[in-house]
Amino acid sequence: MLLRKKHRLSLFAAAFASWLSINSAYVSAEDRVFDVVAPFEIGGLDPAISGFIFQRMQITETLLEADEKGQPIPALAEKWSVSDDGKRWTLTIRQGVKFHDGSDLTAAAAAHSLNVSRNSTGMLRNAKIESISAQGNDVVITLAEPFKPLTALLAHSSTNILAPTAYDADDKVQKIIGTGPYQVTLLEPPQRLAAQRFDGYWGEKPSIEKTTYLGAGRGETRSLMAESGGAELVFQLDPPSIARLKRAKDVNVLIGAVPRVVMLAANAGSGATAPVEVRKALSLAIQREGIAAAVLRAPGTGATQMFAENVAAWHDPSLPALAYDPQASRELLRAQGWIPGADGIVEKDGERLRLKLITYSDRPELPLIATALQAQLREVGVEVEVAVENASAIPAAHNDGTLQLALYGRNYALVPDPLVTLLADFGNGGAEWGPLGWNNPQFSETMTALLAADDPAEQQRLRNKIVALVQEELPLIPIAWYRQSIAVSNKVEGAAIDPFERTFGLSTMRWAE
Repeated sequence: MLLRKKHRLSLFAAAFASWLSINSAYVSAEDRVFDVVAPFEIGGLDPAISGFIFQRMQITETLLEADEKGQPIPALAEKWSVSDDGKRWTLTIRQGVKFHDGSDLTAAAAAHSLNVSRNSTGMLRNAKIESISAQGNDVVITLAEPFKPLTALLAHSSTNILAPTAYDADDKVQKIIGTGPYQVTLLEPPQRLAAQRFDGYWGEKPSIEKTTYLGAGRGETRSLMAESGGAELVFQLDPPSIARLKRAKDVNVLIGAVPRVVMLAANAGSGATAPVEVRKALSLAIQREGIAAAVLRAPGTGATQMFAENVAAWHDPSLPALAYDPQASRELLRAQGWIPGADGIVEKDGERLRLKLITYSDRPELPLIATALQAQLREVGVEVEVAVENASAIPAAHNDGTLQLALYGRNYALVPDPLVTLLADFGNGGAEWGPLGWNNPQFSETMTALLAADDPAEQQRLRNKIVALVQEELPLIPIAWYRQSIAVSNKVEGAAIDPFERTFGLSTMRWAE
């Protein structure tokens, strides 16, 4: 136990030393610096990889933004229009916008950034784009076929607009030169960056002048930094720390609903979980509200369906809730030929029902939930091996087909319209963070119909049908709905949780008097 405590303290000391070095590297002792700590590493300069960090730190911006309901609003593009056939989009670039290198934002510069994004792994690949060009002060996007959620793609961090000087001759990003209210002064992937207010910003100037970002994967480390005053804003708290931080006199804890869901993905294409009845049995064995209350410390967040009420367009209040019924679970398994052995674990043809569940610790609640699921599934005769690995282990197991179970948090606000994330996750039998081996023609047809629908009532009917199909066959098994948590120093005012997790809110905060 003593060695474990020393190990934890050494990890904290290393992170804290890193934080100290970032400040001493570029600010004097009398300067006030707003320090942000979050679990995300800066994986690279490509916006498709780490653009969300630069966006949240308000260093980069996109052509369009989203309001608190996810509806598109102007940003670097002050207006937009769509042709009658839905294939030609014209976005007028805002005048007077400067990049951090002093150059002007032009339609040509914006089109260049979008073309780089289009040719990478960013979200623009979801639309069938024929060309992106600059015509005068307009960016013109021509599609092979209509794609109504394009506004949501143009608000995604992978479409961050960078200055021409940010790229090398091969269009690889060499520097982060954006248009946001903050500009980079220090960038040291994978953990840290520093930024200061950009006096040439086109919008309202922020009150806070200097800021830093530190990527710290361990939830304990982040919570200790909040408690010790090592950071002004700590993003994503582990549940055991929330109660302790609420008692801290110098810290305010904010909690808010976000469109993120804890999912259990089961291989629907091969292995023991391929039959829908087995996936239903797994679902029936899960005591969601117990997990929500005991593990997440958030009663009422057990997922009764894929989306919570805060995602109103995708929540169907008439849909029968996912139930907890271990006896029904056992009966389904027996009907599939899984018979309890001497130790209670079910067997079929001499093989035990043993499944490997992969999860990761970047979100500290996930290993705790995995352990709870392990115990609950054991009650119905399913033996689960929990493997806490890097987050990359899930896509790797998905891609090579070895994945059996995976537990993760899926953010359906990656773009402001969840439809785009669903299209990416469920297309072609399932992508890395979607289902594995699930092909349902009715589901695909309904998604296509929703993309083409214009009538709001018909759109809602189709969304409800999509959610019902997932509930019926459970290629992904919802476990809990997220509430995001942040710890904010009482030295600052104006902090709030962005429901779409697009910004840390630096520009709307100020130092307390």
